[in-house]
Amino acid sequence: MNAHPNSQSKRLMPAEWEPHEATWIAWPHHEPDWPGKLECIPWVYAEIVRVLAPGERVEILCHDERVADSAPDCLERNGVAPDAYRLHVLPTDRGWLRDSAPTAVRIGERGERLEWVQWDFNAWAKYDNYALDVQVPAAIERITGIPRVAAQRPDSPGRPLVLEGGAIDTDGNGTLLVTEECLLSEQQCRNPGLTREGYERAFAEYLGIRKTIWLHRGCPGDDTHGHIDDIARFVRRGVVALAWEPDPRDDYHEDAVENLRRLQAAEDASGQPLEVVKLPMPRPVVFEGQRLPASYANFYIGNAAVIVPTFNDPADREALDILAELFPDRPVVGIYSRDLVWGLGTLHCLSQQQPCA
Repeated sequence: MNAHPNSQSKRLMPAEWEPHEATWIAWPHHEPDWPGKLECIPWVYAEIVRVLAPGERVEILCHDERVADSAPDCLERNGVAPDAYRLHVLPTDRGWLRDSAPTAVRIGERGERLEWVQWDFNAWAKYDNYALDVQVPAAIERITGIPRVAAQRPDSPGRPLVLEGGAIDTDGNGTLLVTEECLLSEQQCRNPGLTREGYERAFAEYLGIRKTIWLHRGCPGDDTHGHIDDIARFVRRGVVALAWEPDPRDDYHEDAVENLRRLQAAEDASGQPLEVVKLPMPRPVVFEGQRLPASYANFYIGNAAVIVPTFNDPADREALDILAELFPDRPVVGIYSRDLVWGLGTLHCLSQQQPCA
């Protein structure tokens, strides 16, 4: 593992819709993530693998041998062929690989090589059990043979940069979406003292970002405190899908209005204005008195399908139709996620893409 990226190499984080070699997930095992519902969660994961597998290999981390022994039966019964996935025994605290796994970038003049960028993971500056998840980037480096670089704070060389993959979204052309709530708030503060300019320097150094667009706040119920992947996602260059709530009585309405204002006023890294497409929000999903971060913006773009969380809500159909128009080159498939979101995350949160070199 390197401490710094090669400054002589061109670096760029690819967009999620660019071709993947594989998708990484971690088989669910941590019952406190889904109190009282863990039994049904592996079947959701099996459905995710079934839909993704025609387009790419699925790499699955398994907490222990017991998990590795149980996963194939679940997958086989769901119609997934054994050659569609690979299992890797690796102890983890949780399965949210968007955040604990590294982020892939292309390096070289033609992007001919890949490198993993390892962010320092501290469980969203909220939980204290993450020692096992910290080992995930090294394991993925070992399995893939793709070298890894550890991101450091630009204002304090030698100090690791805390970040999660769910906090960033790119168009693959040097533009990045983030929220102030996640990165600049004193609550669940990842990098105390790091400024907006400091983050932008780090994004430029490690991801090849030339323009960072700062939105305001994230989704109600989000225990990450403002991840971008629940509210705004690039669907192609110049086009952003924004989670939209028109009801002024809803807790997200004012934030949605402000996020829309900022996107409409922004330009991408090429100096072009953005087109904003409004995605509806489902009606609030509440379980045991807690509002959960249910959002159609937490979709994942695979090679053979775009998988979208659905919630048995009238807005499901509208969201799927909108995304089908935005992704005419691949089917858009709803994955029932009302149980899954009890873990405070859905499809994008649990997955991490490995681009093709």
